[in-house]
Amino acid sequence: MALLLNSTMTAVAMKQNPADSKFENNPYNGFIYTSFQERATFISHGNTAKLAMTYGDTTLAKICGTIAADEKRHETAYTRIVEKLFEIDPDRIVQALASMMRKRITMPAHLMHDGRDEDLFDHYAAVAQRIGVYTATDYAGILEFLLRRWEVERLGSGLSGEGRRAQDYLCTLPQRIRRLEERANDRVKLASKPSVSFSWIYGREVEL
Repeated sequence: MALLLNSTMTAVAMKQNPADSKFENNPYNGFIYTSFQERATFISHGNTAKLAMTYGDTTLAKICGTIAADEKRHETAYTRIVEKLFEIDPDRIVQALASMMRKRITMPAHLMHDGRDEDLFDHYAAVAQRIGVYTATDYAGILEFLLRRWEVERLGSGLSGEGRRAQDYLCTLPQRIRRLEERANDRVKLASKPSVSFSWIYGREVEL
């Protein structure tokens, strides 16, 4: 449970370079990113709350549940903004969404650094995937949710050729992500299961 607790806090120093969110000074990209990111943190904190409750830590479960509810409110605000952009400027916003998904949505925590492990986020993400805090399935599910919310498949008039290509790409992307995840899971089953130490829990080894 100590790993779960520390993973929800900003106790680890962050690298001082700016976040690599790939906004390209485009506000559309920013609203798309926050729509995705806020739902991801809603899901991950909610899953952490469930795990905490399973292990009997009701205090941590309450903390994470409160954070998840707050993230949900953020998600609602940003998705409504993008929803409006799809109404007034569907061509540019669908292209922006496709561009962001091609680059992949990376969580801000990828900049975490503890002064020891140069691959800290990758190791943390591997543990989160294994125990069900935040997984590739969640990533695909968030995209499917947003595509439905913004009715991307139903976009018709108002799209340029580039916009229609972006629409086609987006509507087939979740299934491609799920296929890649299945292959990755098959490889993981055949591979050895290494462990790594986390400074958060005083160097204790955790299976990846």
